[in-house]
Amino acid sequence: MTKSLQRLIAAFRKFPGVGPKQAERFAMLVIMSDSNEVREFIQAIESARNSIKLCRFCCDLSEEEICSICSDTGRNRAIICVVEQPQDAAAVEKTGAYNGLYHVLHGAISPIEGVNSGSIKLQNLAERIRKSNGAISEIIIATNPDTEGEMTAMHITRLLKNKVAKITRIAYGVPLGGDIDYIDEMTLRHALNGRISI
Repeated sequence: MTKSLQRLIAAFRKFPGVGPKQAERFAMLVIMSDSNEVREFIQAIESARNSIKLCRFCCDLSEEEICSICSDTGRNRAIICVVEQPQDAAAVEKTGAYNGLYHVLHGAISPIEGVNSGSIKLQNLAERIRKSNGAISEIIIATNPDTEGEMTAMHITRLLKNKVAKITRIAYGVPLGGDIDYIDEMTLRHALNGRISI
């Protein structure tokens, strides 16, 4: 295998969830592709890299200074859903069940990985709340249900406790269509503790 091919495979391996075989397939696809397709692929990467920036308000990805959600006057501007990554905001948006605004942290607090509250967009959130002059009535914390997500949720709660009337955390537990006997104890415990009236 040539050094340049090994280098290309190593580059694809850096993508999340891409293993050695898949990286090799991607590399071979690039090598065997028509030069116009490769050029188009390179231009798409460069264009995205050069034109996408962070929204001035919510820190989500945008090609404009203010993203389409923050500039949409039809959104409920009194609620902010706080997520870890841009793809999390996109996932919530796809549900069609939420019509408020977002705030993207670009990570979660993780002392083991050296990520503290100053490493993510928490101060931007605090500043946004301060500048709203009480216009924000609820913060929905939608960080991941793992150790880092929980730590981040607790930090947000402490940071905004007396600045926002209502702070909520998304529910988690038994997935739709799941079998209870296959669900781990921790997930089942959270589902029982977070039960709702019907």
